Amino acid sequence: MKQPSLGIKIAGLRKAKGITQEELVERCNLNVRTLQRIEAGEVQPRLHTIKALFEALDHSWEEEATKANSETVSPIYIYLGMASGILYFFLAYFDIAMEIEWMGTDEKTVSYPLVLIKVFTFLTYTGFILGWLILEKHFPNFILRIALWVMIGSNLIWYCLDLFAIFSRQLTMESYYLVKVMGFGAAYAFLGAGYLGYGAPWGSMAKVIGALGLIAGIFLFSGIGVILGLVPLTLFELGQIALMVWGIKWLKNPPFSPLKTVSF
Repeated sequence: MKQPSLGIKIAGLRKAKGITQEELVERCNLNVRTLQRIEAGEVQPRLHTIKALFEALDHSWEEEATKANSETVSPIYIYLGMASGILYFFLAYFDIAMEIEWMGTDEKTVSYPLVLIKVFTFLTYTGFILGWLILEKHFPNFILRIALWVMIGSNLIWYCLDLFAIFSRQLTMESYYLVKVMGFGAAYAFLGAGYLGYGAPWGSMAKVIGALGLIAGIFLFSGIGVILGLVPLTLFELGQIALMVWGIKWLKNPPFSPLKTVSF
């Protein structure tokens, strides 16, 4: 088992048993600072240290080692998610421009190009988010996981509503457009908050990107700062792709490899 999953597992077992860090280090002949660094995912301890920690927590190391060996990293799905994110980045601007143009027409007819753009925009964004959900399994973040599912649900609702408005005369896109923008704003703010929850090994990069998402979401949710919100939103979308690239690189070549373990 490698970091950061190892540190999260040890911290979870320790807290579940109601053991303090001070009590655990006494059982393993470690110091508190070393345990703090392990739990934070900052270092990869040697095998004998890992075994000692699991034994002190009355947990089977062999069982965890078997699970770790059976888990295979599938970067191909994350690559597909990244490719979907890049396509979505460009399609989204066509989607916005075409729907604004369509809303501005006096006699609205079914616009099949707009329908196709919306379908492909939804599919590519969903693929991007699913890629992030796979990546999140290797870098656990409960808030981000919930926010990602919220984004999928929000997109499904609004895109279905848009398609209904295009094909039906019973509903106009203009009648709910502001509510739609505000809804996306709330979802983006939630997503940004999820990235803000990342610490090691992402460093400050995830927090900067999370802050951009939060700011963009607030602008969109306000309803009056939509144009201003497009700048941080664009940077946020690009930042998510950059984070995914970093995550793939980390999975393929973890900085905490066996050659870079710490002697304790």
